[in-house]
Amino acid sequence: MATRRPMVAANWKMAGSLQLAEELIQKFSRLPDISPDVVLCPPSVYLDNIQSKLEAKASSLMGKNLTLGGQNLSHQEFGAYTGEISGTMLKEFGCKYVIIGHSERRRMYGETSDMVAEKFAMAQRCGLTPILCVGESLAAREANRTFEVLSGELDAVLDKCGIVAFDNAVLAYEPIWAIGTGKSATPEQAQEVHAFLRQRLSDLSPYEGEKIRILYGGSVKSSNAAELFNQPDVDGGLVGGASLNASEFVTLCRIASQAE
Repeated sequence: MATRRPMVAANWKMAGSLQLAEELIQKFSRLPDISPDVVLCPPSVYLDNIQSKLEAKASSLMGKNLTLGGQNLSHQEFGAYTGEISGTMLKEFGCKYVIIGHSERRRMYGETSDMVAEKFAMAQRCGLTPILCVGESLAAREANRTFEVLSGELDAVLDKCGIVAFDNAVLAYEPIWAIGTGKSATPEQAQEVHAFLRQRLSDLSPYEGEKIRILYGGSVKSSNAAELFNQPDVDGGLVGGASLNASEFVTLCRIASQAE
């Protein structure tokens, strides 16, 4: 992991509850200091409540690096866009990060790579750090097109925003075939892809390539996290289902603390 600070981000998707938020914050408040940056990305309706809980527990959360993130944002700054959430709104409710281009947004809601690039740019314009997700389908992997697909998704953002924009960004590799399926990429598969992504950016800027954190997302759990997080180019995890169990998620954060 070189000198990059590990990160563990919880993507609750359309799940979770205020009770889960309370359990998580209580568990973190009782932990000794941990090294990863921990990002909670709940449904937006919970942001106000969780922000208040974090502020109320601020003294006992010192040294825990616990912050909020959004799951999505509009590519528009404001206006008549019913149901959308702007980056400025997320920022007002304490978010520092926002997930961009999750495969479920691409696949279920038709977000193209160009749209993802626009959202990436808007997130940074609003003072948020985008967590940019890229990943291939099972069909693409079986056809040996993994690197081709990832390059296309990454290049759309590079073409619009440039390599310098990655100075304030996080990458997340999420193989679609491993999301919510119980399957996970092997540590070797994850490392191969993370190394490819890092090299892709390093070819444009060695500094940005070495600096950027690349998370693995795809059925991360306590039973496989140590092997994944100890890969040299895996800087933590974007966690889905396992983040809905407070004890399991805290365990993942502790594992990330111990990763080399």
